[in-house]
Amino acid sequence: MPEHLSIGDVLEELRAQHADITISKIRFLESQGLISPERTPSGYRKFYPDDVARLRWVLEQQSQHFLPLKVIKERLDALDRDGVKPGAPETAPVDPENRETAVQALFESARRAQVEAEAQRQAAIVAAAELDDEVDELNVGVSGVSLSRAELARAIGLDEAAVAELEAFGLLEPSYDHPDRPLFGDEALATARAAAGFMRYGIEPRHLRMYQHFAEREAALFDQVLLGYRQRRNPEAQAQLEETRRELTTLGRRLRFALLAQAVRRPG
Repeated sequence: MPEHLSIGDVLEELRAQHADITISKIRFLESQGLISPERTPSGYRKFYPDDVARLRWVLEQQSQHFLPLKVIKERLDALDRDGVKPGAPETAPVDPENRETAVQALFESARRAQVEAEAQRQAAIVAAAELDDEVDELNVGVSGVSLSRAELARAIGLDEAAVAELEAFGLLEPSYDHPDRPLFGDEALATARAAAGFMRYGIEPRHLRMYQHFAEREAALFDQVLLGYRQRRNPEAQAQLEETRRELTTLGRRLRFALLAQAVRRPG
């Protein structure tokens, strides 16, 4: 076995247990400080056995315990402070007199993690409600930004590979035609920021395609209502079209939020 592995080798090694692992996800976990593989002078990553074990442990916390990355990072930091390698077996025997205390401590730790995860979920709901009240999605293109792929990646705090993955899954497309490079506007920036927020919780672009599919179906439904206004070219009809379009969009947004809030509060 080689002394260290490339990122491609790590991908192949972990794919049997984690079918959804991708190179972009490994890079993303690195960007969040969860893993820190060594780099060669030319920038290639070198994964040693401890790096692979750490990455495997992070993936297990996501897939088996459904922990958010923030909680996983805190647990990793605690293990690092204690000098414990993630995924390493417990070798020290447990004192029988302290066994009950140790079990209680484990249960308490799990309970705190669940409480924190629920608090984060509720905070996300509240933030969504506030955003719903304050933001008009139809006017996201008012600032007239024009960003290259690299500039867009920096704006949302991800790398260009993540932006390219969003494009590959059809979630992101250039807003302007340019002979040399794609340029992204306000709507693309808003989409990328929202997707980046999901990705920080380990939710990948392929999981977000359902939002795109729903948006397309919703737009098709609205078009049926707006068709009569589109066919009339007078200024009054066009003004009515814009007003109706805004109202339908607001109603759709409110309904989605209400249904989501109802679903996430539903027991297990």
